[in-house]
Amino acid sequence: MATMKDIARLAQVSTSTVSHVINNSRFVSDEIREKVMAVVRQLNYTPSALARSLKIKETNTLGMLVTASSNPFFAEVIRSVERYCNRHQYNLILSYTDGDSERLQRNLETLIRKQVDGLLLMCAESHWQLNDDISQRLHLPMVMLDWWPTALNADKVHENSEYGGYLATKTLIDAGHREIAIITGSFKKSLAFNRVQGYQKALAEAGIPLRKAWIIESHFDVEGGIDSMQKILGLTPRPSAVFACSDTIAIGAYQALWRAGLTVGKDISIIGYDNIEMAQYLSPPLTTIHQSKNHLAKQAVEMLLQRIKQPPQENRTLTLEPHLVWRESVLDLHAVNPVSERRDR
Repeated sequence: MATMKDIARLAQVSTSTVSHVINNSRFVSDEIREKVMAVVRQLNYTPSALARSLKIKETNTLGMLVTASSNPFFAEVIRSVERYCNRHQYNLILSYTDGDSERLQRNLETLIRKQVDGLLLMCAESHWQLNDDISQRLHLPMVMLDWWPTALNADKVHENSEYGGYLATKTLIDAGHREIAIITGSFKKSLAFNRVQGYQKALAEAGIPLRKAWIIESHFDVEGGIDSMQKILGLTPRPSAVFACSDTIAIGAYQALWRAGLTVGKDISIIGYDNIEMAQYLSPPLTTIHQSKNHLAKQAVEMLLQRIKQPPQENRTLTLEPHLVWRESVLDLHAVNPVSERRDR
């Protein structure tokens, strides 16, 4: 395999001149540059990516640690992250933990040993804590997407979850519903707590009394949706609508209603959160709060690359605004009973 020394010998220039030509790191006359490049083409020379990375201490590789692999929301974000890494000529090393806290520690160790230039972190588990040894060694540029269980010296990109919770609840209220339950993930996660805050704000604004029994704390998964909806079906009186704080919860709620012989959008209205791709294919299609996975990924990758190349003095937080996607899972009571609509007004 040809080396820079071989090129320098045949071109009759110094090795440093060859390096400046190949890396475009200093002015070299056109005559000398062409002379060097002719030998490069003759020897079919390809610079060593490993050697370059060792020299400039950059590998053009990002690491991404994700603590859940079954949630479609995470999968859609990861797909967008990989796409934006590719656009910026960066490789991505993806690491899952699948709910195993020991695996979390091992995977972080692996990413550190791989000498990635920066880390993207996404967490779905509310009970995890990093050990002190790992936390103290995490001096890489980092960006958290949505949430992480411990305080880290990192930038953060998340969505305005309180507004999203408010928007979801107000959508149900505007459709004529006043008996609205909510199924959320663990309150240890700030985004779950914030969505409930938005729910409470919308109820208070509409003068609707808060019923604590209608706030169901569960998990951001299908099983959590099934179990929680079964609890709601046992309530007296039974709510006319449910705000599921993730689309995976909503899928579980659909399943529970189907098992009970009830119909979404007829017997009970459901609004979800995230707008995962399959939401539009449910029966009926799910009304949901959209947070752009593509925009979340784009901002996270670009923020991390900026921190790698030009480290800022202070950590930054970027908040993205969600919006409503209306489909058929919410029954508009005003359309069903226009007389009562006029009476309420």
